[in-house]
Amino acid sequence: MDKIKVSAIQMDIQFGQSEVNRQRLLDKMQEVLKQQQSNVVIAPEMWNLGYDLENAFKNGDRDGEMVKSSFTAIAKQYGSYIIPGSVASVRNNKVFNTSYVIDNHGDVRGYYDKIHLFRLMNEEKYLEPGNKRFTFDLYDHKAGIVICYDIRFPELIRSMALDGMEVLFVPAEWPHPRLYHWRSLLIARAIENQMFVVATNRVGSDPNNTFFGHSMIIDPWGEVIVEGTEGEEIITAELDLSIVPEIRNRIPVFKDRKEELYF
Repeated sequence: MDKIKVSAIQMDIQFGQSEVNRQRLLDKMQEVLKQQQSNVVIAPEMWNLGYDLENAFKNGDRDGEMVKSSFTAIAKQYGSYIIPGSVASVRNNKVFNTSYVIDNHGDVRGYYDKIHLFRLMNEEKYLEPGNKRFTFDLYDHKAGIVICYDIRFPELIRSMALDGMEVLFVPAEWPHPRLYHWRSLLIARAIENQMFVVATNRVGSDPNNTFFGHSMIIDPWGEVIVEGTEGEEIITAELDLSIVPEIRNRIPVFKDRKEELYF
């Protein structure tokens, strides 16, 4: 399956209100799957609590049970992959920033814990960093996930591209005033790795930050296919994954690497 329709849900998040946020996201998932019939839907970062990190251990998702019970049934019902953003997830008495992948049969394909914790929002004080990258099979293609601050680390994403990744999903809570960084980094990651990038950012505000949205779907040439505004909305685009190997053959970046000189 080379052509897939992807949708990114750009939504506000209520600070610390897990059940309110769960129900709102579930409603939006139902809406987009019913109306757009998308093959993949992705939500923003830390949508269950926002950055209420002080209460993340008490109110976080235990072993992903809330995510699994909320979204596996509708993934199976509509035959679509669901990447329900990321959540504050509690495992082994530690809190992680975790993104799960639910496939079109309603099965959990795995999860990714955010590797790079963002000190400007105090993640390192409350969260445990992940220690492995994550890719998964998506309709006979390879996809991967990184979370927000991770996009500032091109080595991580290049290593995933070298594993064959053709489309990168990025849930985020990226705040003002760094819109230029957000757009530039996402476009650069798409160009340098010759892959699609699907990034969704929240809108609204919490006690310490204001978030600007501008979710983006970018093609392997770095062209922005669609971009959100600063309000709640859902952006959708069709990705033709067959063009990825064509572009990589036309400009053979991976073949021309001089890895022995890089480290």
